[in-house]
Amino acid sequence: MSAQLHSPGLWALAWRRLRADRIAMAALAVVCGFLLMLLASSAGLVAADWEREVAVNYAPPTFIGEDAGTRALAAAQAPEAQARPPNAFDPLAADLAELRAQLATVAPPPPKSGTLPFGADKWGHDVIKKTIKGGETSIVVGLVAAFVAVALGTLFGALSGFYGGLVDDLFNWFYSIFTAIPSILMILTVAAVLQQKGVMTIVLILGLTGWTGPYRLMRAEYIKHKAREYVMAADAIGASAWRRMFVHILPNVSHVALVQMSILVVGFIKAEVILSFLGFGVPVGVVSWGSMLNEAQNELILGKWWQLAAAASAMALLVTAFSLFADALRDALDPKLK
Repeated sequence: MSAQLHSPGLWALAWRRLRADRIAMAALAVVCGFLLMLLASSAGLVAADWEREVAVNYAPPTFIGEDAGTRALAAAQAPEAQARPPNAFDPLAADLAELRAQLATVAPPPPKSGTLPFGADKWGHDVIKKTIKGGETSIVVGLVAAFVAVALGTLFGALSGFYGGLVDDLFNWFYSIFTAIPSILMILTVAAVLQQKGVMTIVLILGLTGWTGPYRLMRAEYIKHKAREYVMAADAIGASAWRRMFVHILPNVSHVALVQMSILVVGFIKAEVILSFLGFGVPVGVVSWGSMLNEAQNELILGKWWQLAAAASAMALLVTAFSLFADALRDALDPKLK
């Protein structure tokens, strides 16, 4: 008995094309690495103590080595430097000696390092741990904001493309208003009006202003699919309009929404960095790649470049990998490609 042959579906064909693309698989591995880092950071497994002052101010990277100023600062902050012998000519020497004896019972603070693997910021925080914790904020903002934008764009596009008429005209009017203003100007305007800082505020700003791209594509897909035979058959057996939209049509156009989400994640990560750099982003006490770049602009004047290099390198690596994967996914899901 010969085995029955089954035609592979859209997702199976897309996965075959992705596996054949080495650049896409390498980009996917980098993206998965950042997502694992995000989960580990959220669970407190890594970078949980990023706010601990483990080094002297502006400690350079280990591969550069300590300079004279760093060595002097580390020596001054060492516990041994504060245990000076009493001065016979000092009238307060006896009192100070007694006070030091009382303080000796308290555990001294751990000595601060003069160098770190990739340096420290002005507070003595490890730049590597700070970059990991900042990546948690930036990636969460990009993913959640992209999901909100794609969800709104899919809903609006489904209603507009399926019903048409007055509903289509109303959503097209909103679409024209949002697209008439440059996206970054719209984002900055909404941020200035809200006058609130926080991760949720950034997510709402980006999600509520970024739905226009998914809306345009999903509207076109729904206009095309609502006249096809399987939708007309569902209508003939009494399926409601919402069931036809989200049970029959949506699974067949979900690849468009997925590609749009992967593209928007890249744009929203960059937008969060811009907002935090300009002071409209995360509040004080929350670190992100944008806030690190905002701090690094003052450090760069002093020649302290390592925080800028760490945040910019991490952001560039993630954005490049996500862009390459989004392009490969869009090509793999294109039904015109054989």
